[in-house]
Amino acid sequence: MNAFTICRKELNSYFRSPIAYGVMFFFALIAGYFFSLATASFVRQSLQSAMMGQAQPMDVNEWVVRNLLSNISVIGLFMCPMITMRLFAEEKRTGTIELLVTSPLNNWEIIGGKFLAALILYACMLGISLLNLLTLYFYGKPEWKAMLIGYLGLLLQGGCMLALGTFVSSCTRNQIVAVVATFAVLLLLWVISWLGQLDSTPTMRVVSYFSILDHLDSFTKGVLDAKDSFYFLSMIFLGLFLTGRSMESIRWRA
Repeated sequence: MNAFTICRKELNSYFRSPIAYGVMFFFALIAGYFFSLATASFVRQSLQSAMMGQAQPMDVNEWVVRNLLSNISVIGLFMCPMITMRLFAEEKRTGTIELLVTSPLNNWEIIGGKFLAALILYACMLGISLLNLLTLYFYGKPEWKAMLIGYLGLLLQGGCMLALGTFVSSCTRNQIVAVVATFAVLLLLWVISWLGQLDSTPTMRVVSYFSILDHLDSFTKGVLDAKDSFYFLSMIFLGLFLTGRSMESIRWRA
């Protein structure tokens, strides 16, 4: 129950400042732009196929939905550090972190509440982009199950990035440092799969397994893979566990 109180407090902080509105606006703007590009490409290819006499209809999920989901994941790479930058860094800067760690609340209530607020904000952003895809039902019949699985993958991937960003925010009192450091960590986990493409040794394959990009691929295809779900859930747990250790050190110093 205390975790939900912290969550409500964090959501109020987000929406009482320009952070939530600014992040959601730019997310919606960029996602809408990518959706218009994917839709225009789909319409153009459909017309060309019809002119060439191809009877097989084009798959709207493959041409529009999957492309949009992949692009949204890239947007999340930039937006998640902005969401998590203030979670603990702001508390440290204003000096309220001492009051927080000396309160009757335990670490997991504090961390869980803050993380849940960040995840809710990210889910709201995904919900805005989902409105774009709903317009496809006026022109075609996209597979709604595949669409929902894709958004589940985006939510899990976002949770992974937010958990790591929460840990980074707990390690500094400067929000700019938190943004830059979180983005650097996420970018490293994003491009680490390239090592597996350059070198196919077992070591490189193990390293490339930690790429947050590759594990989204099955979700964008509408496939719910237990292996990829386990990866994202494990990374969320790791990020929150490290945050808990960071909070322990703060309590010890306080």
